[in-house]
Amino acid sequence: MATGQEKIDQLREKLAKVELGGGQKRIDSQHKKGKLTARERLAKLFDEGSFTEMGQFIHHRGTHFGMQEKEIPGDGVVTGYGTVRGRLVFAYAEDFTVEGGSLGEMHAHKIVQMQEMALKMGAPVIGINDSGGARIQEGIDALSGFGRIFMNNTSASGVIPQLAVIMGPCAGGAVYSPALMDFVFMVKNTSNMFLTGPAVIKSVTAEEVTAEELGGAMTHNSISGVAHFACESEDDCFEKIKALLDFLPSNNMEEAPVVDSNDDPNREDESLNSVIPDDNNVPYDMLDIIRSCVDDGYVFQVLENYALNIITCFARFDGQTVGIIANQPKFLAGCLDINASDKAARFIRFCDSFNIPVVTFVDVPGFLPGTNQEYGGIIRHGAKMLYAYCEATVPKITVVTRKAYGGAYIAMCCRQLGADMVMAWPSAEIAVMGPDGAVNIIFKNDPDKEQRKQEYIDEFLSPYKAAEHGQIDCIIEPKETRPRIISALAMLYSKREERPAKKHGNMPL
Repeated sequence: MATGQEKIDQLREKLAKVELGGGQKRIDSQHKKGKLTARERLAKLFDEGSFTEMGQFIHHRGTHFGMQEKEIPGDGVVTGYGTVRGRLVFAYAEDFTVEGGSLGEMHAHKIVQMQEMALKMGAPVIGINDSGGARIQEGIDALSGFGRIFMNNTSASGVIPQLAVIMGPCAGGAVYSPALMDFVFMVKNTSNMFLTGPAVIKSVTAEEVTAEELGGAMTHNSISGVAHFACESEDDCFEKIKALLDFLPSNNMEEAPVVDSNDDPNREDESLNSVIPDDNNVPYDMLDIIRSCVDDGYVFQVLENYALNIITCFARFDGQTVGIIANQPKFLAGCLDINASDKAARFIRFCDSFNIPVVTFVDVPGFLPGTNQEYGGIIRHGAKMLYAYCEATVPKITVVTRKAYGGAYIAMCCRQLGADMVMAWPSAEIAVMGPDGAVNIIFKNDPDKEQRKQEYIDEFLSPYKAAEHGQIDCIIEPKETRPRIISALAMLYSKREERPAKKHGNMPL
């Protein structure tokens, strides 16, 4: 009979074997690709010494195609919990050194267990994906594992933050768990996501495309919009994850952390009084305005490289996290289009789910015209943005800096979409449409169109007319924007707003 010490030695031996994953040769191969191992990644993510691994001795139950002979340490995934900057976080990291990180029945079981524990504890869950996909040898059991994960992704949506981190291949059905999560991080040149790979595409459609072109980080960050962050390296990725978590509450019953700031809440910025060009067709950088208003000029952009005509970002006002949506006049004149509408709608809904106030900066001349937009369903996509703003019950503050024309202004959270406070700069132009279009309709046959145009501008484009009709609450000097937003946020802190009881709405997806 083994002694107590012998049993302890046996435990240590088994743990060492598990921690070696697929063996030193495969670890070296992972490093040569510029990739860390699963445990190295978790060590980078979590506070030093805080990560506790669970399920190390899980073993597969496969018996087909020689599986009964295979040892698969941890079944190809490392799961556990720890702290990230002092806050509880659950995580799993697929281990590509072990059977290519392929997902089998017990691999999925470990992930599901982490998801369920995170949901019980009200803590964020982070999934690090680096896998060859479903373990074919386990057949339908592998597929059912994906189904269980997707179900938990959906159950946790809007309850706890879910972050997907792509640090290798992620193909086939495996892509849908990241797609169901709140934010997707990718690493340039080492991450790939696609339903069907280059070889399948070539055999079916004869198209030739590389894995990076098809599903690399920049493809999904700038073309598809599937991923939200494109990182330069794995180290850069982990820093961005930590920065994002700093803005977020742990769950939907909490508020986002308040961060002490030395930035004076009453600070005014004189430069804002001259930032808007006198010619209303001349662009400017909306980010300059946002940075001048928020704490320390710091913004954390989401989908920075996608739908550049609209900005979505996290920032702070007097230490309080807010989500900011803003038109970007530098691109497409700040018009709303299909991609911008989708980008904004999803961000608004995330903020509303997690009690994060929404601040909207408006300079929008309209929806982008064109057959591509109409045929692509801009009506339906624009409606998503309307729906998201109408549905949101968090504090909503709108600041009109310049153009606010027609239906696009409505979509940017006007008073009737539930804005709690609407401010306008003296440069604001709030109207059904711009002066040129309006004059061509109203005064089509009038020989003195230029005079009529000026009359239209004086009568309808002035923010004072909107103020007279109660459509905006106040007209402010641009330099006052920061303290006025902070004051409004403080006033709205106790906001409570109910919606009609229902199972859920039918968003125009």
